[in-house]
Amino acid sequence: MKILTSNQVARKIKRLAIEIYSNHLYDKEIYFVGINQKGVKFAEVVGAELSKTCPLEIIFYSVKLNPANPLKDQVEISTDITTLSGKKIILFDDVANTGRTLFYACKPFLEILPERLEIAALVDRKHKLFPIHVDYVGLSLATTLHNNIEVIFNENKTAEAYLS
Repeated sequence: MKILTSNQVARKIKRLAIEIYSNHLYDKEIYFVGINQKGVKFAEVVGAELSKTCPLEIIFYSVKLNPANPLKDQVEISTDITTLSGKKIILFDDVANTGRTLFYACKPFLEILPERLEIAALVDRKHKLFPIHVDYVGLSLATTLHNNIEVIFNENKTAEAYLS
């Protein structure tokens, strides 16, 4: 079942960009870090929207981890982690469910002291098992634990979300 059409996602992304800009009004730069492929795509789409309306310099990086078994493989970040020390960072994921993926994606940031670390998710589910709070939310949704939400990013930079 489709829960977000491409038009709805576009409106939510525009709103998220406005929220981010209003919270970083006086900043010169901000670091967007996407988790795995979909988090990276979500960060890029929000960054493109944000670039239309504000002078913030957006620097993109990625975090790679195994969401099914985050302890199996090393959490990798696409830059030397010290690059992000003292910086304002937003960590992006397409869906925040239990908070486990976001929790383990924060692991590299424990080696530094960022100025600010925020979280953005297109869909935030209310099943948190880890101490994670999503700061920028496209859609907040209460579902059963048996439901699955999938965000599909299309080649034309649009996205849709489905509940199964």
